[in-house]
Amino acid sequence: MIHINLLPDEYRKKSRRSLKLMLAVCSVVTVNGLLGAWYGWLAFGVAAEIESERMVLQTEMDGLTPQVNYHKSLEGEQKRFGVREQTLTSITTSRINWTRKIDELISVVNAGGEGERHFVWLDDLNVSQTDDARARNAGSVKASGHSGSDNFAQVANFLEDVEESTFISDFHPPEPPEGTQTLEDRELIPPVVWSFPLALMLKSHEERNQ
Repeated sequence: MIHINLLPDEYRKKSRRSLKLMLAVCSVVTVNGLLGAWYGWLAFGVAAEIESERMVLQTEMDGLTPQVNYHKSLEGEQKRFGVREQTLTSITTSRINWTRKIDELISVVNAGGEGERHFVWLDDLNVSQTDDARARNAGSVKASGHSGSDNFAQVANFLEDVEESTFISDFHPPEPPEGTQTLEDRELIPPVVWSFPLALMLKSHEERNQ
């Protein structure tokens, strides 16, 4: 159906929308557009940036993980070797270098000057050592000795030289000298000898460390 309005212009209804309404609509549209753009930036831009940073950190973590694992394995090996080193150190410090000790004892025997201070020889040498903490002593060195002089003071000189030597550092001092004299036999050199025992008790592990 066609409507024809024959009224003059001044009596016709205004068909155009008001300016305020247009401004309000434009404002709403603008705000909605800004909100949409901000949400889109948050949803896509920030998320993409965070995801990119996460991937970079993940790449770094993947590269560092083998190094961290290797470092942990090295720490484990270091602890194991540390325990072994302590065990070996304990064993080394608890043992006696008997080769060195026998050399030191031989040096004392040879330092007598062939009768000037003493003239001693040993028929045998028995060495024992134990690591048992409950034992009465840690070990001993025992020997049957002879002094080729009728002067018993040379036996005391020998024991004194032993006590003042480096050999005694791992042992307790020897007991006072004792012995028996053999009958004089002019066919033997020397014709008179003193037989005496040599018995030295080994210090404990704690005493040697002190």
